[in-house]
Amino acid sequence: MNGMWMTEECKRSFMEMKWKKVHRYIVFKIEEKSNKVTVDKVGATGETYQDLAASLPEDDCRYAVFDFDYVTVDNCRMSKLFFITWSVSPEASRIREKMMYATSKSGLRRVLEGIHYELQATDPTEMGFDKIQDRTK
Repeated sequence: MNGMWMTEECKRSFMEMKWKKVHRYIVFKIEEKSNKVTVDKVGATGETYQDLAASLPEDDCRYAVFDFDYVTVDNCRMSKLFFITWSVSPEASRIREKMMYATSKSGLRRVLEGIHYELQATDPTEMGFDKIQDRTK
């Protein structure tokens, strides 16, 4: 992952989300001093996409995985995992930090097997719930 390492907690939390459905979302951050991707926040199954969006900092980058449950037009229950890259505007975050997140993304995505869709956002309008719903149609 370009010098970044993912902690065991990250892998464990993702597997719990994917297989046991005990988390609605996971927010990951890069610890700059240790060069490790760590879990920043875990959303319980009762939390919503709006809770995830509200948990993202206004002045810092993050990665997130969201487990989106929905019902198809054929009345089938489905679940899709979304990988979200939260890269705030250049004025709000440091360039070095944005570069760390950009260069580590592909390595992290390879470790998180089973992601169905990817979304990149620099402000809340780019990651509205409608964007998630549109991807699953």
